[in-house]
Amino acid sequence: MTTGTGVTMTKQRTAQAASVAVFAVFFLNGFNFATWASRLPAVRDGLEFSESQMGLLLLVIAVGSLVALPLAGMVVERLGAARTVTVFALLNALGLILASAGVGVDLVPVTVVGLVVFGVGTGVWDAAMNLEGAAVEQKLGRTVMPRYHAGFSFGTFAAAGVAVLAAGFGVPVWVHLPVAVVITSICVLVAVRSFLPSTDEHVVAPSPGTEPAASAPRGARGALAAWIEPRTLLIGLVVMAAALTEGSANDWVSLAVVDGWDAQDALGAVAFAVFVGTMTTARWFGTWMLDRYGRVAVLRACGVLALVGLLIFGLATPLWLAMVGVVLWGAGAALGFPVGMSAASDDPARAAARVSVVSTIGYSAFLAGPPLLGLLAHHVGYRHALLAVAIPTILGLLVTGAAAPLRKVPATAAD
Repeated sequence: MTTGTGVTMTKQRTAQAASVAVFAVFFLNGFNFATWASRLPAVRDGLEFSESQMGLLLLVIAVGSLVALPLAGMVVERLGAARTVTVFALLNALGLILASAGVGVDLVPVTVVGLVVFGVGTGVWDAAMNLEGAAVEQKLGRTVMPRYHAGFSFGTFAAAGVAVLAAGFGVPVWVHLPVAVVITSICVLVAVRSFLPSTDEHVVAPSPGTEPAASAPRGARGALAAWIEPRTLLIGLVVMAAALTEGSANDWVSLAVVDGWDAQDALGAVAFAVFVGTMTTARWFGTWMLDRYGRVAVLRACGVLALVGLLIFGLATPLWLAMVGVVLWGAGAALGFPVGMSAASDDPARAAARVSVVSTIGYSAFLAGPPLLGLLAHHVGYRHALLAVAIPTILGLLVTGAAAPLRKVPATAAD
């Protein structure tokens, strides 16, 4: 009995250590992303790019991620989550080093190649860390995935602060980025040592109480099979709606405030900070709501909040009321993406392929959403263009039932 208790405590400590490691890896992923994004003005000046050229340059990252994401499941199945995060975090860092070098010597092709590599590294790293996060969540027996995604946001905040200092002291991009990503790469190498063992049961066995898969095809066959599963595609739609709801605010809410109310740039920055702060807070504290009320009820509440927030922001006259809409919008956008990843991972035997599908669909929203909203904004303005996000939000709201945990196995059948 004592031995059994000791083994249980050891497994719990292992899961807790892995949870800290996953949080750290999410933080570092966000740090690398924001390290690049926060120095975009310097990148533009270094390459002497116009607005349209910068838009195409940013598109390169998304294309790199989308090309790699459909293969992410097969890579994780072959290498395991720890090795995959290691390899593609290093690829992520290499891409940023190349991109910054291209800026330093004013060679656009070098920057473009670097950003493609960065996009590939980012996409697979993202899928692998979500898979590990879902596995740890199942081991702990409680909801933690939203907090990992909050860790990503904390990483972006930290990187933005470092970038402010770097820019203020005149540190060039080609110095700042390599130093930053070398440090984060070392941290990743340390963090993944605490991931769950690759031989752990979560790789091949379904969660207790869920319906096991009759057969779990792997490799290319498993990856293709996941693309025709109705539940997986509906979860992808939930994640896509959440990604559009979040991404549209990241890209356009500050401009919408400045143009829509003829406000100062500082107020646009405040609106962005309010959105990100609300979303991060909701991710950190929303875990208890998921454990208490379940995924479907919480996702429906989030969908309603996001929809109401969007409508208030797009239609309200006073700016203070629009800011209330931003708060509701941020809270509503918080949980769809992380909960979708958890739902796609309910059956660990098929989690890699399903998370790959859901991630690809979600990132497609990040790729297609901003340019389409920009085109619409040319005709109706940024503020009213954002009302279009209400359509996918409603669609996501209608299919939230797909995120319900897999059907429980009756006790007699389980025995």
